Amino acid sequence: MTQWHTDSHKRKRSGGKKGVHRKKRRYERGRDMIFCTIGEPERISIRTRGGGIKQILKSDRLANVYDPTSRRIIRTEILGVRSNPANSDFERRGVITRGAIIETKLGDARVTSKPGSDGVINAVLIKTVSTSPA
Repeated sequence: MTQWHTDSHKRKRSGGKKGVHRKKRRYERGRDMIFCTIGEPERISIRTRGGGIKQILKSDRLANVYDPTSRRIIRTEILGVRSNPANSDFERRGVITRGAIIETKLGDARVTSKPGSDGVINAVLIKTVSTSPA
């Protein structure tokens, strides 16, 4: 269902609602959120204002993870969503947004890209997994 971003919530001095004196405009339309999850790679192309194209990522198994110690970018598999400060419900549902902490084979990583706008998952490694016995 379309989300309308109109500015019709104004009030009169008396506290009553102001009447709308025009119809809805096409440019005031929004769209429903498409949540990025872990799964087979699936992207959607959407035409944006001005004729541009926005890639929306619905699901993906892989992420581009930057390792600050070795200064390399490694494409690695996502194992799960550890936490999501945007919404605690996203954490339970496994939704990946910017700022989410994902669990990868290299260790925990913080997502730096916007999967709903960029169409790709980029992340920075914050904690590495120790493979040697301690």
